[in-house]
Amino acid sequence: MAGGGFTTGGGKEFEAKITPIVIISCIMAATGGLMFGYDVGVSGGVTSMAPFLKKFFGDVYRKTVEEKGVDSNYCKYDSEGLQLFTSCLYLAGLTATLMASYTTRIMGRRVTMLIAGFFFMAGVAFNTSAQNLSMLIIGRILLGSGVGFANQAVPVFLSEIAPSRIRGALNILFQLNITIGILFANLVNYGTSKIKGGWGWRVSLGLAGIPAVLLTVGAYLVVDTPNSLIERGHLEEGRAVLTKIRGTHINIEPEFLELVEASRVAKEVKHPFRNLLKRSNRPQLVISIALQVFQQFTGINAIMFYAPVLFNTLGFKNDASLYSAVITGAVNLISTIVSIYSVDKLGRRVLLLEAGVQMFFSQMVIAIILGFKVKDHSNELSKGYAVVVVVMVCIFVAAFAWSWGPLGWLIPSETFPLETRSAGQSVTVCVNLVCTFVIAQAFLSMLCHFKFGIFFFFSGWVFIMSTFVLFLLPETKNVPIEEMTGRVWKQHWLWKRFIDDDDIIKGSAPASE
Repeated sequence: MAGGGFTTGGGKEFEAKITPIVIISCIMAATGGLMFGYDVGVSGGVTSMAPFLKKFFGDVYRKTVEEKGVDSNYCKYDSEGLQLFTSCLYLAGLTATLMASYTTRIMGRRVTMLIAGFFFMAGVAFNTSAQNLSMLIIGRILLGSGVGFANQAVPVFLSEIAPSRIRGALNILFQLNITIGILFANLVNYGTSKIKGGWGWRVSLGLAGIPAVLLTVGAYLVVDTPNSLIERGHLEEGRAVLTKIRGTHINIEPEFLELVEASRVAKEVKHPFRNLLKRSNRPQLVISIALQVFQQFTGINAIMFYAPVLFNTLGFKNDASLYSAVITGAVNLISTIVSIYSVDKLGRRVLLLEAGVQMFFSQMVIAIILGFKVKDHSNELSKGYAVVVVVMVCIFVAAFAWSWGPLGWLIPSETFPLETRSAGQSVTVCVNLVCTFVIAQAFLSMLCHFKFGIFFFFSGWVFIMSTFVLFLLPETKNVPIEEMTGRVWKQHWLWKRFIDDDDIIKGSAPASE
């Protein structure tokens, strides 16, 4: 399918068709999100299965199955061990992403995704065959290492290989695969919970091998990005790949020269992490860190990790809680597809601001209903109110899925200059995983102590982040990735104070020739 070009800061157009190799490469790479999503979705499901709890978390099993009514409704699942099972994946990912920053820069995006695939497969093997809690935790740590490598490489790969006018849509394939993974995990959990004999949880954990294999095979088959090849000194190979993915032999030179110049500037930076702290990189760094903190403090992962557990807490029976989790997973998937079609038309800011209103409203309604109907030792949540809670959760999930979910990854991956892109993505992933770890480790305890107030807590954060977007986040839609400095940051009322004219000249030098 033919497409137009995009305009650079110097006024030239880079010709770029939407070629099959770009679409296929992006789909293959985005399966890293499939694995991440499955890991997020499967943990909440298996931790609501009685045989799994009995084998690994006896204290929770006794509270939820043998001694119902002894503890507060909000505290049935409050267990540090159970939270560690979920959260250790993200702590491992935090450590792995530091190494992944090095491999992404030195060995390329493709090799980094391949390493992620191997970690995922090893983690699946340990979890599926786990005989004790130690094996289970080792498996989660290996999976977390895969998450660190995949989340480092995949968003950068997608941003670099895509033509700028559809960069948002293709980058959101990563988030789309996360939502597919979550839905797949919820469906699997719903089915395996009915298996007689108490081994259904092994099937749930074992089927993670499917996305693990897909990512590994996909990483083996795709080409590396021209940006990465040129950055590592493979100029002719980079030119050949650029020609192939852009679908043109005629007007490839301007974009190639810009990538070569960006690579030259990048090589002058000997310490990319230190360079991140330079004044000219402060806008991108602040925005990236803020987006990751805000993304997790929407409360989305608290809901997605523990959806079956949460619905059980609210009085849903086990089958009903898993069924409700499947519904929210489906809403998550459909809404992410909406984002793919709208992000490059409406822009990033519009989606984030609209979603802020929607998420704030839905969480306030949930908090009010639970405050009146779900007490410590009694549950008056009738069928009608239960349906309203599920609907409000779906409204919240939908808003997140077309805004903070995909854009929290998209915006940082498209704003850093080449010389700090790997380091910047590493910081982005690290902050995301730290915040995810905190929420995963603390949520069940917070639910126990805050009770229905947990939703007031998250709605307060939604208000803060929406205000941040309104005043401090510039629009980046349809701007070529190497032209962000002059066309985005230099035009912003606050961030322009951090950008020198020399930074703009460096970014637009090839385009002005």
